[in-house]
Amino acid sequence: MSRRTLIAGNWKMYKTPFESREMVQELVALIGKDPEVEVLVCPPFTGLEAVEEVVSGTPVQLGAQNVHWENQGAFTGEISAGMLLECGCRYVIIGHSERRQYFEESDETINRKLRQVVDTQLVPILCVGESLEQREAGKVQEVIVGQLEQGLAGLSEAQISSLVLAYEPVWAIGTGRTATPEIAEQVHASIRDWLANHYSGELSDRLRILYGGSVKPENTAELMAQENLDGALVGGASLEAQSFARIVSEASSNDA
Repeated sequence: MSRRTLIAGNWKMYKTPFESREMVQELVALIGKDPEVEVLVCPPFTGLEAVEEVVSGTPVQLGAQNVHWENQGAFTGEISAGMLLECGCRYVIIGHSERRQYFEESDETINRKLRQVVDTQLVPILCVGESLEQREAGKVQEVIVGQLEQGLAGLSEAQISSLVLAYEPVWAIGTGRTATPEIAEQVHASIRDWLANHYSGELSDRLRILYGGSVKPENTAELMAQENLDGALVGGASLEAQSFARIVSEASSNDA
């Protein structure tokens, strides 16, 4: 089954609304009207409206970096799925390792967010991945399967049919260290096997699995050449229009 490559940029806590607008204007001009791959940018909440004004009617999709598990309520500082949709968001990142690490988000919390999002028009990008200590202890499979089982608990195959997964080895995020294409492919293949066994072969074939962790223009083509890598969740290299456009171009060349 053909899976369209998705190149997503996670801007984290960078860029004011003005900077966001300037960057995405340049990006839209660089990638053109018909890129071979799907392109997504996820600015901070404050930049969503500014970016949406620019990307509306272009191939660039808009996403958010986080969401709350309720659609409204007394949750100071939080943002709901309904609010994101009205801002023009198509995607939302859930369970990023920085949310797990710095904000102590548990698999249970992540599951609650997924349960809220899957019945809306937002497409969740669920992040999973192991720390360096867990990898060195030989617990990669155990950790990732645990995150998948608990994160997706209680959700039907139909509910997660549009889900996107992102494998992000924590030891490769913002460190300059990248999992080799072979390591990434091995983990992606094991995730696909788990999906086939836990749900169905059809779902396993359909779901896109992105790689995240120090993706840059220089390593994009080699990563995207792997059979089970369906795109990238890009951090630092997505903050500059030229480098992100180069990643899109490298991925497009592989996808053509």
